Order: sequence, then structure tokens, then C-alpha cells
Amino acid sequence: QVRAVESGGGVVQPGGSLTLSCAVSGMFLDRYVMEWYRQAPGKQREWVARITSGGMRSYADPVVGRFTISRDNNKNTMYLQMSSLKPEDTGLYYCNRDPEYGYMSWGQGTQVTVSS
Repeated sequence: QVRAVESGGGVVQPGGSLTLSCAVSGMFLDRYVMEWYRQAPGKQREWVARITSGGMRSYADPVVGRFTISRDNNKNTMYLQMSSLKPEDTGLYYCNRDPEYGYMSWGQGTQVTVSS
């Protein structure tokens, strides 16, 4: 079964930094376009960042210049480096492969809370 396990979230003050990890099992990560998503309480899930198998990256406008997506194919793990965090970045963060392949089973996500 293809699964993703997110980790690395926590509570951070505005302006702080966090790095999230997404450990994938059941498939080779380097063969897929991968995505990060987030969902705030009472809101729909939104797309955050994307990385292709060739390493091309793209980001949602609110996180441009502050977030960096990366992957370690040897570890079959994807990362999201977040800096200059804002309260509006608060939410449950998920990773998945691009829906063109069909989503993996959704993980539990990892909670990011940005608050003073």
C-alpha cells in the first residue's frame, strides 16, 4: 500500500522556521510529481508546493519566497522548509503525489501552529 507519513510540525512564533518531512512507502519517490497541501480549521485543503521528478519547483503565491520544497530520493522522503512563518500558515500539512497518478492514502498530517 502506498502511504505517506508527515512529521516535523510544531508551535512556532511568527517569523520562525520549521522543516516538515514526508516519508513515503510503497513507491519510488523519484518517479512522481509530489505536492504539499495544508488545511486550516474551517477551511478547505489548499495546495502549497510542488516538485517534479526533475526537480522543478512551484509554490502557492502566499508562500513564495518563504517555503522551499525538496526531496531525498535515497531516503524516499520529501521536505518542506518554512521560514518567516505567519499566523495564516497555521494548519495541518499533508503530502501526496500529484493527482494525475491517483492520490496515495492520505496520512495523518503534521500540525503547524504559528502564534505568539
